[in-house]
Amino acid sequence: MGKVRSSFLVVIMLALTMIIAACGGGGSEDVSGDNGENNGGDKQNLSLLTGGTGGTYYPLGGQIGKIITDNTDANITPQTSGASAENMETLRAGEAEIAFSQTDIAAYAIEGKEMFEGKPIDNIQAIGSIYPETVQLVTTKKSGIKSVEDLKGKSVSVGAPGSGVYINAMQLLEIHGLTSDDIKAQNLSFDESTDGIQSGNIDAAFVTAGTPTGAVEALSAQNDVVIIPFADDKIQSLIEKYPYYAKDKIPSGTYGIESDVNTVAVKAMLVVTKELDENLVYEMTKALYENTDKITHAKGKFITAETALEGLGNMELHPGAAKYFEEKGITE
Repeated sequence: MGKVRSSFLVVIMLALTMIIAACGGGGSEDVSGDNGENNGGDKQNLSLLTGGTGGTYYPLGGQIGKIITDNTDANITPQTSGASAENMETLRAGEAEIAFSQTDIAAYAIEGKEMFEGKPIDNIQAIGSIYPETVQLVTTKKSGIKSVEDLKGKSVSVGAPGSGVYINAMQLLEIHGLTSDDIKAQNLSFDESTDGIQSGNIDAAFVTAGTPTGAVEALSAQNDVVIIPFADDKIQSLIEKYPYYAKDKIPSGTYGIESDVNTVAVKAMLVVTKELDENLVYEMTKALYENTDKITHAKGKFITAETALEGLGNMELHPGAAKYFEEKGITE
């Protein structure tokens, strides 16, 4: 009887051992077998630097981040920021991996010019350009401002010192024969700018962002917004001196304006750090440009693989992005 009981216990122990081994072995095989490709818990966490909540980068970044998260092994967390110039410095410091930027600011970063004078950034590469960023000189009918020259002596928001908006503002003032000394320059964000116009603390503001811009839309809900047009000869002079600009037009109806407004634009782009894995960036690039139908923001219609290499200038593509565009047969 004792031998029978002993044999029975041995059989039970062997069975339990086999069950535990099978469960443990199966789990290890699943994790190593797919290398995390289909395991949500193994996604690589990456930060996407956008801009202020009143601009275009932030809401669009949320949608782009979701597309990449849903279609790749990256888990994207969009973050608010001071936009282009600050984003480049944050990438330099290794504190984020992906960022929005104006193409001109990214060029300055690579070349070590303007706000990056003598300190070029060498750890960034492009995914591609995404949409035109329109330079908007915003005011209201009650201000009486009808031209850039009318800004003389007025209180004008020109963005944070060294920001993309600031550079755009200074270059446009220069083309019109003005400097920052001719205006009462205020260094405000988009939301602060439109709040300042609303309260009467400032007269006008430069805003470089995709249209319609949230902060300007909010202003137009309570005011007759005016976007100051730029004369054709001034636009031509600007483009000749700073070739990364292009002619642009804000259509009537935007912000309630009654007619089209001639202006200029630079391109918005996505930038990544060189250290990101080539295959991951390939998948990110493919996910973005092949799922634009999921972007509900108005700028989604401008995001195409066919135009993604426009305006990049001397900016080098990340090898993963380059692989995608080569497969699509897309060249500059």
